Amino acid sequence: MSKQPQTKRSYGLTAAACGVFVLAMLGAAFASVPLYSMFCQLTGYGGTPVRADSAPEKPLERTVTVRFDGNVANGIGWAFRPEQRQISVKLGEIHVVNFFAENRTNKTSTGTATFNVTPDLTGQYFNKIACFCFTSQTLKPGEKVEMPVTFFIDPAMDANAQARFIDTITLSYTFFPTEDETQAPVASVKTPESGKAL
Repeated sequence: MSKQPQTKRSYGLTAAACGVFVLAMLGAAFASVPLYSMFCQLTGYGGTPVRADSAPEKPLERTVTVRFDGNVANGIGWAFRPEQRQISVKLGEIHVVNFFAENRTNKTSTGTATFNVTPDLTGQYFNKIACFCFTSQTLKPGEKVEMPVTFFIDPAMDANAQARFIDTITLSYTFFPTEDETQAPVASVKTPESGKAL
């Protein structure tokens, strides 16, 4: 008779342990995406640009061509493009480039940009000081906005034997729709009505 309550208690402890394990695995699964994203931003892994607070004091004379690419995913209804397709930059020199977005739908929509740098090796040297990709962006119907990106390429790239001869880097963005339509509006200035068509 005394073995039956012990068996039930044993099953109860096992079930509780399994429940805690399942909850821990669910928590790890949800935490893995932001943790992986943070890891990529800190290390430049997989072509992810590094986030920086300031540029080096002295740029190098070496220059590389930086190309810009803008894309939108299905379902967002935006036009999105860079102001310039490419520029020549010195390593360590700060540059600001603009992208333009227009909501071509009849409703307010919110999007988030993903980004990467190719070749992948250059991601660890491509440093963003300010970028619209760090937050969700909300556009009203027909609204056009200018979205600046401030960046520099770390001069340390010149000391890397594998990266020393890379002369072209591509920064690519893709905007995806987000479910939350109440995010803060984009931190940028509206393009003038007479501005370039998107």
